[in-house]
Amino acid sequence: MIELLGILLLVQGGGGLINRLLGSTNLSWFVQLHLLPPGMHVVASALMVAAGVVVLFAERARKQRRRSE
Repeated sequence: MIELLGILLLVQGGGGLINRLLGSTNLSWFVQLHLLPPGMHVVASALMVAAGVVVLFAERARKQRRRSE
């Protein structure tokens, strides 16, 4: 379940970031683009990508620790 959260954050953040960097005016299905003011879209998307990566790596490390015990 934790991995799903990490993947969701990564996809939402990455997609929203690409959407904004390519200059699209369509908000599409990216949550942060609907909830936040336009000036925060790029920053929020980048933070979501970073949070997704952190969650996925932390979960991977946790699983490796459990296997080594």
